[in-house]
Amino acid sequence: MDLSFEWIIKIIETNWPMFLRGAGVTLLIALIGTIFGALIGLLAGIIRTIPIPERGAKRGFLKFINIILSIYIEFFRGTPMIVQAMVIFYGSAAAFGWQMNPIIAGVVIVAINTGAYMAEIVRGGIISVDAGQYEAAQAIGMNHVQTMTHVVMPQVIRNILPATGNQFIINIKDTAVLSVISVTELFFQTKTVAGNNFRYFEAFFIVCIIYFILTYAVTLILRYFERKLDGPDNYTVVGSHAQMDAGEHKGIGQ
Repeated sequence: MDLSFEWIIKIIETNWPMFLRGAGVTLLIALIGTIFGALIGLLAGIIRTIPIPERGAKRGFLKFINIILSIYIEFFRGTPMIVQAMVIFYGSAAAFGWQMNPIIAGVVIVAINTGAYMAEIVRGGIISVDAGQYEAAQAIGMNHVQTMTHVVMPQVIRNILPATGNQFIINIKDTAVLSVISVTELFFQTKTVAGNNFRYFEAFFIVCIIYFILTYAVTLILRYFERKLDGPDNYTVVGSHAQMDAGEHKGIGQ
């Protein structure tokens, strides 16, 4: 038996609670961060698609908000999450004296980062809705809020679900960078195990398999729910047979 394989078994047997805790923290941060990030992105995407009037105070207010949102989106999409983690965690302590819990800080960082990406995804989803649907909604007396609530957003939410799921999978992997602020996620725990045993290849080979299992399992779950939302491939129009039978009886009666 290869020596490395023996060490892999030994490391799993003696350190599985650390791997388990790390995987749990990773999933917790990724899930909560993705949910809050999706909400941030949804709000930002909706605001960025509000029509700006030609004049008045509302025009100035919306342009100001759009500038702030554009800065937020471009900054967090244009900088690495590992740098954002360092700036937010240590910067908040230096500037405001906030000693944030590392796990809470990790959730905040993932949520803010995810929100920047989701904002553009939501905005693209809203823009992709056919202009005729907006016109039809206005024709029956709907205002912008009613149009967005009852016509546009149900379609947008369905269309962005795959992208949201992909973002969740990305966040599972990207939580590894949070080890720089001492978040005890999977990568942090693996570094500890590797250091204790001085077996870096074996420890990180194990964590590589764990990350793959986590992401692949989430992928299968998301595909299942997508199929459920898509509905059956073949549809039967309810009442069509009854209508045909009624038509036949009517023809017989004549």
